[in-house]
Amino acid sequence: MAESLLLAVNKKLSCDDLGKLLLRLAVGGLMLFHGLHKLFGGIDGISGMLVAKGLPGFIAYGVLIGEVVAPVLIILGVLTRPAALVLAFTMIVAWLMVGMSETFALDKVGAWAIESLIYFFISALAVAFLGAGRYAVVKDPAWK
Repeated sequence: MAESLLLAVNKKLSCDDLGKLLLRLAVGGLMLFHGLHKLFGGIDGISGMLVAKGLPGFIAYGVLIGEVVAPVLIILGVLTRPAALVLAFTMIVAWLMVGMSETFALDKVGAWAIESLIYFFISALAVAFLGAGRYAVVKDPAWK
């Protein structure tokens, strides 16, 4: 009885392409908020951090690629795997810039201080490995 019920539920919920779409919407959509904040609010803070570390400030514009362009591509399912790798790389850079000192720390509510960085990094890797799935703006597999 329980086994047949579980098999029926598993069969009904077996929709890999819908799961891929939901993952793309979550990862791309949530990261896009971070990117839009920088797009409209400016990247001066990031530029200042780069300059303080001896790097050229113009590199800060790369955050717009990683946090605006890549998430939009992920949401649309266009160049999904490369865009997801760009997002994962962006999270590595964010960790190197602001998260290294918090790697072994908890925040004020007991969560891992770099939890969101890790969430986006691992989720971006999952998208890169899974691809866009059927529900994408483009149909040509080369562009998915």
